[in-house]
Amino acid sequence: MKIPFVDLRAQHDELRPEIDSVIKEVIDNSSFIGGPRIEAFESRFAAFCGIPYAVGCASGTDALKLALMAVGVGPNEEVITVPNTFIATVEAIIQVNAVPVFVDIDAETYCLSVEKLVEFLDKGCSLGQDGRLVNLKSGRKVVAILPVHLYGLPADMKPLLELASHYDLKVVEDACQAHGALYSMNGNKYRAGSLSDAAAFSFYPGKNLGAIGEGGAVVTSKIEYIENMRMWRDHGQKKRYFHASPNGWNGRLDTLQAAILDIKLKKLDEWNARRCQAAKWYYEWLSGDNRIILPVAPDGRRHVYHLFVVRLPDRDKAMEILSDSGIGVGLHYPIPLHLQPSFLLLGYKPGDFPESEAASASILSLPMFPHISEEQVDFICKTLRKALDK
Repeated sequence: MKIPFVDLRAQHDELRPEIDSVIKEVIDNSSFIGGPRIEAFESRFAAFCGIPYAVGCASGTDALKLALMAVGVGPNEEVITVPNTFIATVEAIIQVNAVPVFVDIDAETYCLSVEKLVEFLDKGCSLGQDGRLVNLKSGRKVVAILPVHLYGLPADMKPLLELASHYDLKVVEDACQAHGALYSMNGNKYRAGSLSDAAAFSFYPGKNLGAIGEGGAVVTSKIEYIENMRMWRDHGQKKRYFHASPNGWNGRLDTLQAAILDIKLKKLDEWNARRCQAAKWYYEWLSGDNRIILPVAPDGRRHVYHLFVVRLPDRDKAMEILSDSGIGVGLHYPIPLHLQPSFLLLGYKPGDFPESEAASASILSLPMFPHISEEQVDFICKTLRKALDK
């Protein structure tokens, strides 16, 4: 049995008539950039997230950059995030000329550790003369927290927001893997992306809501952020050929991607439910095997399983056997960012973030997509168990 890591063909086949129709419409109208299709998708995606505004852009990386710019992160200021994430999280910080500061992850959820964050804020920082938080080691101002909703699970937002309020920090959610995830707080349920100053999403094809190319969006409740981000993503233009900002670039979401995302958005809740069903099959057939550490979803947080990530005693051997058996697998992520060659200048060393380093050495992503069948999951689980027995 051949099982892909992600089956994009299946979801597109489900929607093929609508997708073919909208592609023809966009081509026939030659409406490739901007226009009502963009505005319609932005409005509906914002409503899906339970927040007033969204601005589409060219990628999740651009979304992170726009969000950081919008909340006012400036040159030589520090943004707190995690080392166990895709590089785009930190690329965006560097692109706004700020400095990433890492805090380790929680061992069970792989999201930002509240305990480690408290330790950094209380022991590693102090208030400067202007009342702003300063990193004692670097002397730089700490201005924002960038939690990552990793693999489809929201970070623990309530204590993060309380800490941000106490220390006067902005919060930008990296929700690039968490379209439709839920977080319960004060008796209410909130979509990922709706709890912070601004939140970034990626529409890379393999995401829970994916385009047929690149795309991203920022959501926020602040109209002044939206006006600036719309200007920055379009060469700093407030109107055609009137460039009000020198900080703009070509970061637009194109019309074809917006039109296809709008079609897929109608299916997102259903597709997320299918992912949750697939996760239940994995839990049913892998639970009880103490060699396998399964994903967790703490009370009050709804996981949408962008990825189904397990931890194994001999990850590399299992990965080889699964691959040889025709099963697609992935590593998310094999090298934590503080140990990447591109970030060695930040001054971190092996052992600084033990939970992130331990996870990177043992995690394995199993196939997960809305159209995966019970038979396929059964075959994956049986093959994995056999691999661990060898």
